[in-house]
Amino acid sequence: MKHGKKYVESRKLFDRTKFYDTNEALDLCVATSKAKFDETVELHVKLGVDGRHADQQVRGAIVLPNGTGKNVRVLVICKSDKVADAEAAGADFVGAEEMVQKIQTENWMDFDVLITSPDMMGLVGRLGRILGPRGLMPNPKAGTVTPDVARAVKEAKAGKIEYRLDRTNIIHCPIGKASFGTEKLSENLDTLMRAIVAAKPAAAKGQYIRSCVVASTMGPGIRINPTRFGV
Repeated sequence: MKHGKKYVESRKLFDRTKFYDTNEALDLCVATSKAKFDETVELHVKLGVDGRHADQQVRGAIVLPNGTGKNVRVLVICKSDKVADAEAAGADFVGAEEMVQKIQTENWMDFDVLITSPDMMGLVGRLGRILGPRGLMPNPKAGTVTPDVARAVKEAKAGKIEYRLDRTNIIHCPIGKASFGTEKLSENLDTLMRAIVAAKPAAAKGQYIRSCVVASTMGPGIRINPTRFGV
């Protein structure tokens, strides 16, 4: 793969074969963020599990202490008695059947998080084929199916992220913007990693954290020593 000039220059700033401590890796990640926009810093964690087995799934949600730096657009699908609470909490869009129809007929996707109450899942379930591939389907484990929609909205706006395995047993999550600086990014990374470690399945064998890499949107990946997480 051919990379741009800035990417090639960024790779010269660190040793690609070396494992770095968290703060050093994040310092380098910020230094290699050279785009004209505020790049997102992402964490990529390879786990020693087999997600094809139900007892080795790793999935959950966590509120990052410093948020993600992204303006999260929240859609709430609920009955009329919860509409005022959702709007007061800061939801961008609130509705019921009409919102489901809008997604189905217009392929409307102008939202980042969909929150719904349990009594509406029969309706929202119709959207599985549309929302599932996009990672937008509400799920109780992620806290997006809940009777307390107001709290879920506030958490989403505050920087709540969902972590889950992809098909290659890797978790990919944003941990903030390059402009956050090392200290805030480190706090977010440690919070996320503690959640991932706590979610270790009982069926997992051997080394749990196989690799841990941070990278900005347009920058190269920088490896963090996985042994520091103790699993």
